[in-house]
Order: sequence, then C-alpha cells, then structure tokens
Amino acid sequence: MKKFSLSTWLLFLLPSIVGVTLFMIPVPIAGSSQIPIAWLAKELSKILEPVVQWISLATLLIAAIGSLVYLFIPKKNTFVNNLFKVSIFWTITRVVGAIFAVLIIFQLGPEAIWSDNTGALLLSPDGLVSSLFSLFLFAGLLLPLLLNFGLLEFFGTMMVKVMRPLFKLPGRSAVDALTSWVGDGTIGVLLTSRQYEEGYYTKKEAAIIGSTFSVVSITFCIVVLEEVGLGTYFVPYYLTVLLCGIVLAFIMPRIYPLANKEDKHIDGRPLDLDAEKYPDSYNAVSHGLEKALEMADKNRSVSKLFSDGFKNVIDMYIGVTPVVLAFGTTALMLAEYTSVFVILGKPFEPLLMLFGIPEAAAAAQTLVVGFADMFLPSILGGSIESEMTRFFIATMSVTQLIYMSEVGGLLLGSKIPVNIKDLIIIFLLRTLISFPIIALVAHLLF
Repeated sequence: MKKFSLSTWLLFLLPSIVGVTLFMIPVPIAGSSQIPIAWLAKELSKILEPVVQWISLATLLIAAIGSLVYLFIPKKNTFVNNLFKVSIFWTITRVVGAIFAVLIIFQLGPEAIWSDNTGALLLSPDGLVSSLFSLFLFAGLLLPLLLNFGLLEFFGTMMVKVMRPLFKLPGRSAVDALTSWVGDGTIGVLLTSRQYEEGYYTKKEAAIIGSTFSVVSITFCIVVLEEVGLGTYFVPYYLTVLLCGIVLAFIMPRIYPLANKEDKHIDGRPLDLDAEKYPDSYNAVSHGLEKALEMADKNRSVSKLFSDGFKNVIDMYIGVTPVVLAFGTTALMLAEYTSVFVILGKPFEPLLMLFGIPEAAAAAQTLVVGFADMFLPSILGGSIESEMTRFFIATMSVTQLIYMSEVGGLLLGSKIPVNIKDLIIIFLLRTLISFPIIALVAHLLF
C-alpha cells in the first residue's frame, strides 16, 4: 500500500466521520432520535416559514422563464445553459409547476388545484416543497462530505462482493442504500443522482438504486404505523418491510424495465467490472483505504468544495422542485377529486379476497393511491376495522416506494434515466411481488 501523509489521512477520516454522523446516525435531539441533517432541515424550515412560499414561487418562476428563454439559445456546456436548456417536455413541466405555484399561493382558479389536500399539501409553509427547499440546501452543501473524501471508495471496495452478485450493483451503492434506510429516501435519490452525473454509476445502476433503495426512513415508518393505530406492532412491521425490501432489491434488477436499461455511464463508457477488482498484493481493506486516500488527496480545495455544493443546490432547486409540484399536484388531484384510483384498484379486490384480507373493497383503492402520495393509503385505511387489513395497507404503502409527491417526482426531476412509464411499471411490480409476503405475515400476526 502507498504511503500517505497525516494530512491526507485526516482529510479522509474527519469529513467522512462528520458526513456519516450528519446523514446516517440517529442521535437524541429535542427528546427524540433524529438524523441530524433532517433535524437541521426542519429547524431551517421553521425559521423560513413566513417567506418560504415566496422563495419557492420565485424559484419556480425563474425555472419556467429561464427554460422558455433558453429554448431559443444554442446548447453550450456551461452551468447556466445546462440548468435551463432542457427538452420541450421538461420546459412545459417547469411552466406548469410555476402556474400551479401562482394558483396555490394566491388561491386562484379551481379549488382542486390549491385545496389543503392537493397543492397546499405540497406548497404550504410546512408542506413538502417547503421542506425540500431546506433539505436541498443542506444536502447540496454537505453531500460532498460523503462523496468527495473517500468514504464511498473505502466501503465500495469491501461491499462489491455482496452488492454485485446479489443486486447487480457496485459496492459503493451500499452507502446510498444505508443513507436511505436510516436517514431519508430523498437524500438517497440526491446522492445517487450526483454519483451518476459524476460517472460512478451506469444508467442501469442509477435506475436500480434510485427506484429500489431510496426507501422510506425508519422515522416515517413509525408515523405511518401510528396513523393506522398499530404502533405496538413496529418490530414485526419493520422486519416485514426489510424482508420485502431485500426480496425486491434482488428481483427488480433482473426484470423489465430495470433489466433493460443500458449498462453505460452518462458519458457513454461501458460498464467495466475489471475496475472493481483489486491486485493480488492487496486485500479489500487495504485496496479500499488506498483508493479512499487517493480520493481525499484530490479534494483539498475548500473553495471548490463549496462552489460545487452551491451548484448542486441551485441544480436541485431549478431541476427538481417544478417536477415535484407539477406531477405531485396532478396526482393528488386525481386521488382527491376523481374515481381514477378507485377504478384502478378494482382489479386488486379478487387478489385481496384470494389471500384472505378482510374488507377487500375498502383496501383495494389504497393499493394504487400510494402512487400519488405514500401517506394517502394510511389515511384512507385508518378507518378500516380489521387490524390485519390496516397492517397490510401500512406495510404495502412503504414497500411500494414510488410515489409522485416525493421520490417519484425527485427521480423524474433528476438525471437518473427513468420515465413516468418506468415508474408506473415499477410501482405495480413492487406491489404484486410484495403482496404474498405481506399477506402471509399479516395472517401469522392476526
């Protein structure tokens, strides 16, 4: 192993330890166990509450107007050009997001757009878009602590013999997965997107990680279970979520649509499995350490670190926020004011009856309404009398993973190569594969 200076070792260890603490370790804060980055985002959201709607509106208008202007400007490889020069489809999405923001904030037009259960749920002072504003700020500025100082290289080398055969992923993806499971699925998507753009993941790998491992945090799982009145069942509930998550992570990369994604990097390079091997004179730990220290040694510029972080924040504000608002509001309107999800849920009634889940008719619509928002199934299912059915709904809503008001919208707004058709198919496949597992556990418990 090469020799490295003490300063390089410190440059690897200190930022990595701070990054892991901020993003992955629950600590006692204000009487409860919280991930520090999530707590910081919540506290900033409280401070910004009086003005965050206006900041969000300004951001959405800039995104829309900038994209319209750049439709007529030639493509150049500059930060601002890449920020606003998007396809017609995404330009329209940004314009729709800005229009929705105006209607929601000023309560103009149809109430279906700005009601408390649709647009206001996303763009109120304490809504999702407002909280994402704070989360993007901290995540964008602080994600380099996980990305730039060797942590992923170190763990990636050691985990490749687990992640590659089981999930068809590089070892470094284990950090993405853990960040999502323990911390927040939103941060997992941002972490995956950033690594894909920097050339560490292929198109297939980024799509697999973003749509399979960006799961709901432990904290939110507790909220879901409390909503259906089954807080005392948390241990079997979360073990079932873990079991489904592992089974799905094994199956989904091997079937359509994820199996059909190109194994090429964003710059066109093909997947090179030989790059994951280490020389005979090394073991996994020594090779991982050397790669980590080399990465840390490259990132000594503090100004570049903050410059890159600031660009990350702007990119997320302009690229992701309009998508979350446009698609999230549309999905919530369909759920709240139409029978679309009731009709789409009808085919699940016979399946629920086949597996002996009580109150099948009431439960059926909850299996598809989760595509709009992950919390909706628990709200609708909270009035169901059967504890077995409520357990089934709460567990299914978490394992489905793809919901347009957050993870789905973030995936579409990122550069991860998935489209709306992919997300619908992934959502349905995750539902069908999880179905017998959750039904079996429900029967064992109740």
